[in-house]
Amino acid sequence: MSTILEKIAAIESEMARTQKNKATSAHLGLLKAKLAKLRRELISPKGGGGGTGEAGFEVAKTGDARVGFVGFPSVGKSTLLSNLAGVYSEVAAYEFTTLTTVPGCIKYKGAKIQLLDLPGIIEGAKDGKGRGRQVIAVARTCNLIFMVLDCLKPLGHKKLLEHELEGFGIRLNKKPPNIYYKRKDKGGINLNCMVPQSELDSDLVKTILSEYKIHNADITLRYDATSDDLIDVIEGNRIYIPCIYLLNKIDQISIEELDVIYKIPHCVPISAHHHWNFDDLLELMWEYLRLVRIYTKPKGQLPDYNSPVVLHNERTSIEDFCNKLHRSIAKEFKYALVWGSSVKHQPQKVGIEHVLNDEDVVQIVKKV
Repeated sequence: MSTILEKIAAIESEMARTQKNKATSAHLGLLKAKLAKLRRELISPKGGGGGTGEAGFEVAKTGDARVGFVGFPSVGKSTLLSNLAGVYSEVAAYEFTTLTTVPGCIKYKGAKIQLLDLPGIIEGAKDGKGRGRQVIAVARTCNLIFMVLDCLKPLGHKKLLEHELEGFGIRLNKKPPNIYYKRKDKGGINLNCMVPQSELDSDLVKTILSEYKIHNADITLRYDATSDDLIDVIEGNRIYIPCIYLLNKIDQISIEELDVIYKIPHCVPISAHHHWNFDDLLELMWEYLRLVRIYTKPKGQLPDYNSPVVLHNERTSIEDFCNKLHRSIAKEFKYALVWGSSVKHQPQKVGIEHVLNDEDVVQIVKKV
């Protein structure tokens, strides 16, 4: 493993030494591709028997969504979990109090949301320091990341944490690159640019692909892309997760400083100890999770508004709704009656393809 780490360090130092200009762009692109390949080997080593997984890290997924707390040691992650979910997570005045993942669960707007208090990350976690790789592996399975920062410590911590997560293939608050990429058996590399490119040209794309031993592929760049975007698409193991930055311990700063903090995008100032601004945090969490609540209505009864069926924003058809209830329902489905904002008439008869909106009421009619 140390040889991979040594190679990564050597490439990073070479990239730091190299000047960025038109002449060196191909060389830098090649180095970035090599770095991405080595990082992937770190995440999932080649071959070898399955080693003994360290106990106490992976937690069974429950509820409708999963939120992970990521941050340096002693920023208040455990206090936040204890006060939000009422779960006891050990809190003390020294670093690394939490050594394993501590799960908690809250109910918000009818949805069950699992909260995970992960152990603190230190610099170099992506290279395996301080059990960082297991922590970040659990973070990859979350629907939303709460990055807990101490507002008394410099915001350089935010950059460091982002760098650690990016080294592990997690992209925060980003959309997947709008690049079409398809490998083929013959025909060379066919590059189409729909807009003028400032960084990528035909030679640089060929250099990056040759590092991956790809000599035949179709690539369409639909926007002004960077070499990092192209590498992300080729690697194909990147995960795009929304992230909220929580600036904790605001009870120790002045009002003027708080006004400045509020201007940072994707950011919520809170005080975990005093329960300040939790409403704002939960509201933003709901917005970022993009969940849709659907209420069920049994025939001849009032709708059940206490326990909605919660779907993710991208999968809200009647078919997804049926599968969430039970796999057999979609096979016996005849039609559904829908009340709410997704239909013109109240109620309206719809088919299995119909897309539902938040807080719709649905009654399913089965084949006899």
